[in-house]
Amino acid sequence: MTKNELLSLVVPVYYEEECVLEFIAQTTAVLHEMDVRYEIVFIDDGSTDQTVNLIKGKIIENPNIKLIEFSYNHGKQAAVSAGIRYAKGDYLIYMDPDLQDPPHEIPRFVEEIEKGYDLVFGVRKEKKDSFINKLYSKVFWGTLEKFTGLNLPRGLAVMRIFNRKFADIFNQYPESNRFIEGIFMHIGLKQTNIEVEQQERFAGKTKFNFKKKMQLAVNAIIDYSNLPLKITMRVGIFITLLGLLSLLSIFIVKFFFIDFQTGWASLASIMIFGFGLQTFFLGIVARYIGSIYKEVKRRPHYSIKEFNNFEE
Repeated sequence: MTKNELLSLVVPVYYEEECVLEFIAQTTAVLHEMDVRYEIVFIDDGSTDQTVNLIKGKIIENPNIKLIEFSYNHGKQAAVSAGIRYAKGDYLIYMDPDLQDPPHEIPRFVEEIEKGYDLVFGVRKEKKDSFINKLYSKVFWGTLEKFTGLNLPRGLAVMRIFNRKFADIFNQYPESNRFIEGIFMHIGLKQTNIEVEQQERFAGKTKFNFKKKMQLAVNAIIDYSNLPLKITMRVGIFITLLGLLSLLSIFIVKFFFIDFQTGWASLASIMIFGFGLQTFFLGIVARYIGSIYKEVKRRPHYSIKEFNNFEE
């Protein structure tokens, strides 16, 4: 990077009072050693602990630190989108404040993207986390790969770097149902990966739990694939053919082999199963309709309460 180029760090925060000060200390130490122009753009996603106050205290000490405060919790995807929208850097690094992706890796990312890439993903050598969180992540990424067809790198880390050209294209994507990794892959351009030695979380617990991961996975599947609708149609055709075959079998057995009286219990069971299956498939269709409804309203992705240390 030249002396005139700016490096922006985009850092979404949500109840990170235990990590944010250590993150700032480690990150600024690395950036000062690199001797680059930089800004750290924090996006608070509606925290009510001391996260915002701690960051504001650091803004007084370091004019390169900036903060965007959301009016309420909009979710991490919206927070990252806001950070990319308002960061001014020639290169942007997106990372979390929990220090699992360590700041000392920043020079390696900068060095790699200067080889002519538009986007450099970080991939973990090994996920340093509890067994249950590792399992959650495996289910999450496996579900996405299976149903969306997105060719996401294996062991994808949060930390990544991209240039201004890539950021400007990202800001052109208007959809409300935002899946950051999906948008990144859809943009394309020249991409590569580097391995990062992930550390254990510095303090606290992750707010991105299994429930939120699977909600994001479902949204991503709906946004990037019509496979659930195809499965619904195929299963519907299969059940219809199975029903016709069953009726034909009963007719043949009753009139040519055995004269029997059908029972109401079996009929009721079949009806309950059929109604349940029908409701499930209608639910899938309803999710797609709900997604369309949300998109056509064209509401803003987030509501900002306050900008801190931004120029007018």
